Amino acid sequence: MRTLFIAAVAAVGIAGGLHAADVKPAVVYDLGGKFDKSFNEAAYNGAERFKSEAGVDYRDFEIQNDSQREQALRNFARKGHDPIVAIGFSQAQAVEKVATEFPDTHFAIVDMVVDLPNVRSIVFKEEEGSYLVGMLAAMASKTGKIGFVGGMDIPLIRKFACGYVQGAKAVNPDIEVFQNMTGTTGAAWNDPVRGGELAKSQFDQGADVVYHAAGGTGLGVLQAAADAGKLGIGVDSNQNHLHPGSVLTSMMKRVDNATFAAFDDLKNDAWSGGVQVLGLAEEGVGWAFDDNNKSLITDDMKTKVDAATMDITSGKTKVHDYMSDSSCPVS
Repeated sequence: MRTLFIAAVAAVGIAGGLHAADVKPAVVYDLGGKFDKSFNEAAYNGAERFKSEAGVDYRDFEIQNDSQREQALRNFARKGHDPIVAIGFSQAQAVEKVATEFPDTHFAIVDMVVDLPNVRSIVFKEEEGSYLVGMLAAMASKTGKIGFVGGMDIPLIRKFACGYVQGAKAVNPDIEVFQNMTGTTGAAWNDPVRGGELAKSQFDQGADVVYHAAGGTGLGVLQAAADAGKLGIGVDSNQNHLHPGSVLTSMMKRVDNATFAAFDDLKNDAWSGGVQVLGLAEEGVGWAFDDNNKSLITDDMKTKVDAATMDITSGKTKVHDYMSDSSCPVS
């Protein structure tokens, strides 16, 4: 098995030369569906943008269980689709197997590294964006208690949590941060009822801001915050509009840009394999500020987060990467 979580940049070119007419993009979404308002939907938005700008259609598939991953990828490859983008770390084994079978087809995977010459592996510095929304949570909190609800209990989601806590404690070293994970299987991404229950439990303990990194489950977190008159923080896509005035911000993870770039690079004979690591400096992560949350973000809050962004991108502030060291120093 040559699938590894890593945080390094590689630039491995592979055979290109496709013309625009030969590009037949496809996307395989992770569990939760393409309209999860979060992770998968970001990929969908990137594919739709490519379709609009390039005038090239694409195909997609929403898996319903783990056994469909490999089948969907292979079906697209057999039908000549190229490139094929797989959304989510759980696709890694399937991508590795199918990409080996179809060495002339270009694949991309989000959130995992597959070490093959025809695969582009796209990973993000989620800890950096989570640090910023942690700062905002701490500045917005009136109780000195905030929360985090994760989806599937895996190192990737612990990475979000660790960055969030670090950012919050940079503002208030004494802040209390409650943390819950939804489950240990793929079902943890699509259980909004459970997400709402976990958020309510944290609110009952005194939290007044809760950040979720839970896919469709997080919709229940944001609903619970709105119902309780508290604040939620969205993830991956801009979720501010779901409950205007109740979503403090959203940690943007630009899966949309990554999907668009995979399609567009192949169309323009600019494809590269290897690993792409996208953080604040690459505008791969960030936080959402728009008309739906501008009343919640003071000028002072924005100034401090903008300064922190500069400090992180310059290297002055180091945000802990749980994937490299699971001993989160601030939890």
